[in-house]
Amino acid sequence: MIIETNGERETHASGFRLGETAKRGQVFALIGDLGVGKTIFTKGLAAGLGITEPVSSPTFTIVQIYEGGRLPFYHFDVYRISDVEEMEEIGYEDYIYGDGVSLIEWADLIADILPEHYTRITIEKDLEKGFDYRRIEICEY
Repeated sequence: MIIETNGERETHASGFRLGETAKRGQVFALIGDLGVGKTIFTKGLAAGLGITEPVSSPTFTIVQIYEGGRLPFYHFDVYRISDVEEMEEIGYEDYIYGDGVSLIEWADLIADILPEHYTRITIEKDLEKGFDYRRIEICEY
């Protein structure tokens, strides 16, 4: 599925719709360069899950847990991970194989340890289509 957005509100809404339909145990692998809107999309997904507390990227803590929605939400940011052993140290399997919904920003950095089935979300800019334009591709694996 391809979604085209033109601004933060539309990117947030795309994440929201995905969060509304997310299922227990679902893993979202989020890929995109700096500044493409990964965190905006993630905030929308969390809102779609019913999370009302502020959502921010856990760049230094690696994982942030939100339990106030219809399902627990595990938000990973693995940008600063130097190897997959760090993921094992934080017990990532307890989250991604658990009862909540996991979203992993920069998931391409840990592709070797992603579960067999996950949803890959790639967000890209295209400045020829405008500064706020985003192309969001969603694929099931």
